[in-house]
Amino acid sequence: MANIKQQKKRVGIAGRQRLENLRYRSTIKTLAKRLETAVADGDEATVATEHRELVRTIDKAAARGALHKNTAARKKAQAARVVSSAAAE
Repeated sequence: MANIKQQKKRVGIAGRQRLENLRYRSTIKTLAKRLETAVADGDEATVATEHRELVRTIDKAAARGALHKNTAARKKAQAARVVSSAAAE
């Protein structure tokens, strides 16, 4: 643990930021699973809604720095691939 007062503050700030980043990453995983479930069910309206929500959350996470921009792009491409496979069926 840090001895300097400002460094004690920074430890707390870093902890809060880490948890926020974890929430973004966890939410993205949850939304990705929901998208795959919607694709399996075959409901096009739900697929479109879930895809939009997933892409929106990925963009927010990348803008905040919770995800690297290339990771965000990769996840969005994977989601698009899942949606296009649903449209092909």
